[in-house]
Amino acid sequence: MTRTDTPPAWDERTQLTTFLAYVRATARAKCEDLSDDDARRALLPGSPLMTLSGLINHLRWVEYYWFRVVFLGEEDEGPWTDEDPDREMRIAVDYPLSVLLDEYAGQSARHDELIAAHGLDTKARRQRDDGEPRDLRWILLHLIEETARHNGHLDILRELIDGRTGD
Repeated sequence: MTRTDTPPAWDERTQLTTFLAYVRATARAKCEDLSDDDARRALLPGSPLMTLSGLINHLRWVEYYWFRVVFLGEEDEGPWTDEDPDREMRIAVDYPLSVLLDEYAGQSARHDELIAAHGLDTKARRQRDDGEPRDLRWILLHLIEETARHNGHLDILRELIDGRTGD
């Protein structure tokens, strides 16, 4: 997989979308050549939901939430519930890793189209708890940060599974 964090241009939009693409590709790269059984393994005693499958599904649903629910104002149809707020991580073990990765990639492509169709200053239709609407720029920065943070978790889990390390 080819990944680059060097934008082809230096305008703000290109930099943000390049880094989002980079951290997404890094998440997928952490899962290369991994069996479904290994992707489902919870290796941290204090974090039974922390699996590679769970993290990939979490990243997929986090993007869904920020782009579809917050930015576009659509109804929240995520898998989580008040009783099980981390359900997207729990149910991931019921699916092959390839399905989770394909869903994440497909949704990312749809979100890329949404990003291209809106200005960075475009306000989200839903406000957050503080009453302030976020703009698309803030959402992109947040998703870069969140995905990068979870890439660290993916890296640790991958190293515990088979010793493989990467960028």
